[in-house]
Amino acid sequence: MSMATVFARRFAAGQGREIAVSTLKTAAARNTGSASYTSWTRTTASNTGNSSSKNGATFAASAAAAATLLGGAASIALCEKNLKDPMTVYAVNAAKNAQRFVEEQENEENETPLELPVEESQESNNDNTYIAATSPKVEHSAAADMTIEEARLEAATAKAKRHSAGLKLFSGNGNIGLSLEVAKVLGINLGKAVGRFADGEVNVMIHENVRGKDVYIIQPTCPPVNDNLMELLLMVSTLNRASARRITVVIPYYGYARQDRKMQARVPISAADVARLLEAMGIDRVIAVDLHCGQIQGFFGPRVPVDNLDGGIVGIDYFGDKDLHNPVVVSPDAGGVYRAKKFKEGLTHKFDMHDIGLAMIIKQRARAGTVDKMDLVGEVKDCDCIIVDDMIDTAGTLCKAADVLIAKGAKRVFAFASHGLLSGPGNDRIANSKMEECVILNTIPSSPQRSANEKLTELSVAPLLAQTIFNIHAKKSISALFK
Repeated sequence: MSMATVFARRFAAGQGREIAVSTLKTAAARNTGSASYTSWTRTTASNTGNSSSKNGATFAASAAAAATLLGGAASIALCEKNLKDPMTVYAVNAAKNAQRFVEEQENEENETPLELPVEESQESNNDNTYIAATSPKVEHSAAADMTIEEARLEAATAKAKRHSAGLKLFSGNGNIGLSLEVAKVLGINLGKAVGRFADGEVNVMIHENVRGKDVYIIQPTCPPVNDNLMELLLMVSTLNRASARRITVVIPYYGYARQDRKMQARVPISAADVARLLEAMGIDRVIAVDLHCGQIQGFFGPRVPVDNLDGGIVGIDYFGDKDLHNPVVVSPDAGGVYRAKKFKEGLTHKFDMHDIGLAMIIKQRARAGTVDKMDLVGEVKDCDCIIVDDMIDTAGTLCKAADVLIAKGAKRVFAFASHGLLSGPGNDRIANSKMEECVILNTIPSSPQRSANEKLTELSVAPLLAQTIFNIHAKKSISALFK
């Protein structure tokens, strides 16, 4: 039943006239000058003094116009209720970098001013021409001819086009704690839609309207990997069937990421298969944190952009505040040299540490999860070493790397990893290792055993994820957060 019909019936019955009229007047005041406002005022004026219109079709037409006005007011109010920028430390740094860049450009322009011939400059001033390389000529007269009300309505329309859908945030059971932190930073409510049937099957039910909304699902595919992955797939399917406008999956930890290529015969490329499953369900965008290999982004098609966030920026802020002596960033394998190099450059740029060294450990594996031999490339004597990796599984490689560094004369050994799986004896190995401290992010849910480990420090990636979600929704740059 339409809103116009509801109004017509209520007025025909003679109920709630005063309340409805006051509501419509409020809506009209918000939309003065719009087409709906003109229609409502004309219809109302024509019906003034006509008592029979209360029970006739003419009054129903007036109510229909008023309902259209009220609906327009509601939609504009929805669009004007924008998500506030959480202004995390990453957004503040991005703003500072942008300001610094503008100041540098202004300084360069002041140092080398552009000199134009007098005749050409005078002609340009007289003609009032505009140079447009690839865009059409800008018309500046349209805005000047608008009234205040028209300009206000135009601004509201432009804002509605930019934010044509609201933002909804949902979470599976993968990492509810992290999801709640992200929702708190953004200042919005978190919707939970996943339950379980008695036999263990996933039961997904969305308890709120998502039609035409931009939906973000926070669900890491961490252990239990298959359960969390199935929850994510069914949530995406449910939201698509509920007519969500756009679905973005936020995967802090991407399961099956280590199976990204065929190392031997008759094995799957599981990372690509997971990407195909997600794409087949109808996702529109992926946000991940420190994928094991960058080529995983290419497993998704060109219609599904992937934002691979650098979790190292959180660790850079943490280690930058420490009193480090001759710091050296160490990569535990050859594949992680680029990650360690970026970590080193981040410390150098942000904290002016220009004496940071770079080293690498070459490991030879006897089989998966077991390291046979380690060789160090670089100098670490009398230095504080930071081992940088993307994940810690059983911590066997990490603890052996710490032993090698101590044996080579390192003063202290720290470790940083975005994903702390700590499978099996991983937590105990770190507690009994020679490391000074091991820092991880909360992309994977914590446990009482981890909290009891004095050498384990957990940092929150929620501000980075929240700022990324906001920037995507507001169509702002993401790369600026990492400069």
